[in-house]
Amino acid sequence: MGTTWSARVVQLAEARQLQGGLQRQLDAIVAEISHWEAESDLGRFNRTGACTWHTLPEAFFHVLNYALAVARATGGACDPCAGELVNLWGFGPTARYDEAGFTPPSRSEVALARERIAARRVELDPARRRAFQPGGIQLDLSAVAKGYGVDALALWLEGQGVRDYLVEVGGELRGAGVKPDGQPWWVSLETPAAGIDEIAVALHGLSVATSGDYRRFFLRGEQRFPHTIDPRSGAPITNDVASVTVVHEQAMAADAWSTALTVLGEEAGLRLAEQHGLAARFLLREGAALREAMSSRFLAMLDDE
Repeated sequence: MGTTWSARVVQLAEARQLQGGLQRQLDAIVAEISHWEAESDLGRFNRTGACTWHTLPEAFFHVLNYALAVARATGGACDPCAGELVNLWGFGPTARYDEAGFTPPSRSEVALARERIAARRVELDPARRRAFQPGGIQLDLSAVAKGYGVDALALWLEGQGVRDYLVEVGGELRGAGVKPDGQPWWVSLETPAAGIDEIAVALHGLSVATSGDYRRFFLRGEQRFPHTIDPRSGAPITNDVASVTVVHEQAMAADAWSTALTVLGEEAGLRLAEQHGLAARFLLREGAALREAMSSRFLAMLDDE
């Protein structure tokens, strides 16, 4: 998936056995939903013919179903069907923004891509675990895949009898139990610049995910083009959101919602976070400085800590 993973466990079992089992879980996920692998189930779905139904593997269907639900809840602010736009802006696996000769798309190219995406929608058949490919839709599940990977690693470890662990995929984390010294798994939240007080969260059966404009981006003159694409405009976000962190029981949910709230911006994002009871922290750019905004659930969580 173009990223790394790690796991810290408190366990007397052979570490190599655990490592091998964790790697097998991730290999299976990559084989189903990675858009970095052309022969993954997702890659083959993206290349298949128009007006065709396809039975999907369990993980693929589960992740796609959740991603589409978040898309509906956010008015399309986080859309797994927008892979064509992600690729167009150089943030997909090929023709990347960081390669020599990359040129941002023109307005007409973006407009045409938006029209194609709007005209063709993926449909799901839960009873048969099938998905309908209308033709030309490029699925991109990167806004939820890492979080799903974290959840899968946690579930597998618990199946092996491991109760104290911290797992991470691409910076998204989930923790349970305690460390050998009896302390919880304290995690410092990402901050893109100095000037903001550090916040640490104890992950007692919780997950944390952060979406930000400082991880992957390119510059043209003084304009920053972050990797987070707003499917509604067809372009990288321009709403001054430096990052959004979401704490949730599920890493997949934290991953998806951190991306969606980043696209929505402070006002609409905080409003939706309140409606859904999400613990969300926004960092917003104001010139060279950063400003912080938090949902009521996030503030309550800090009080509990």
